[in-house]
Amino acid sequence: MKSQKNINQLTDIPGVGKSIANDLQNIGIKSLNDLIGKDPEQLYNSSNKYAGKVQDRCLLYVFRTAVYYVNTDKKKHKPEKLKWWNWKDSPRLGNRGSCLGKFPTLC
Repeated sequence: MKSQKNINQLTDIPGVGKSIANDLQNIGIKSLNDLIGKDPEQLYNSSNKYAGKVQDRCLLYVFRTAVYYVNTDKKKHKPEKLKWWNWKDSPRLGNRGSCLGKFPTLC
């Protein structure tokens, strides 16, 4: 059962509304703490598997934002990194984005 309290907590993440909060809950992310140390690519793949189809990559970008938001001290948040569109794939790095092989706080 999905908790409204948990959905509200997840929607505190920039770019996450009720729909994406539901997507996160569908793959076992029930609270902000559940995102600590998670890999956005794995979250995206799990969400695709749950949905039974490949979803828009914008969902991956929001997952990247969410992981950064939760794993970075709020005092160190960079405003540009709290906007999902700044987590789009980098053309020179392929579809792994600008954080290839890095924990979000190092990006």
